[in-house]
Amino acid sequence: MTAPTTYVVGDVHGHRAELLDALEQAGLACSDGTWAGGTDHLWFLGDFVDRGPDGIGVIDLVIDLARGAEAAGGRVETLLGNHEILLLGMHRFGDEEIPSDFGPRSFGRSWQMNGGMVSDQEALTPEHVEWLTGRPVLALVGEHLLMHSDTTEYLAWGSDIEAINEAVRAVLRSDDLPEWWEVWRRMTTRYAFRGPHGEQVADELLAALGGAQVVHGHSVIADQLGILPTQVDGPYEYAGGKALGIDAGLFVGGPCLVVRLPWDEDQRTAAEPGADQPDAHEPEVG
Repeated sequence: MTAPTTYVVGDVHGHRAELLDALEQAGLACSDGTWAGGTDHLWFLGDFVDRGPDGIGVIDLVIDLARGAEAAGGRVETLLGNHEILLLGMHRFGDEEIPSDFGPRSFGRSWQMNGGMVSDQEALTPEHVEWLTGRPVLALVGEHLLMHSDTTEYLAWGSDIEAINEAVRAVLRSDDLPEWWEVWRRMTTRYAFRGPHGEQVADELLAALGGAQVVHGHSVIADQLGILPTQVDGPYEYAGGKALGIDAGLFVGGPCLVVRLPWDEDQRTAAEPGADQPDAHEPEVG
């Protein structure tokens, strides 16, 4: 019996149609949104919402795919991204001020500054909230440590994956506004594996949590490489091969990457030609 293949998808940011097209091309979904991947495994690394037209539609598609995959003997799983925290924080706390020595802060303010979509808030149901708050923030899949944000801040919640996931779930089940804000703040940090010490930092994180390579979204590949989003044709392997970035910047004109693990160069394909690069996105604040 052939072992299932594992695929990962990064930040979708409300672009349901592009996601479905990419999954269909990878043989994982049909054009009507039903699962076509058989016993294969598919992991989403978070940031379904904000900055695009149909974040809740993306969530509904993923939930439907998960049901179809389970029935077929496959698996579709999801990690939380920082924008799911922002969506839920806005829903729960709105403009309530966070106690801070650094000026006015609220989920409402950050939501507006970071691409929050009124349509996502209006379409969010209690069922969506329950599903999202049950998602993990980290997973170890074979030799791959899956995470949304390229940061070591996850270690602030614990020394192993199970403890970290449970600590974040406990916050999201609570009404502790400062702790909710800490989840958002920590998960907006990035670039931990860049620079001359990046490989060492990745090694230390992998030694603590397991795996041989970090796989993350969050930081747009084009920003990392100094190229246009339309020039991205595959994930970005760096830090001596210890890190793999898969956020191709879909919301700024990049492709929707569906990456097979382990990654190798034979997967690289030319990105479809697109429009000129849009204005640079506003950095997330936290």
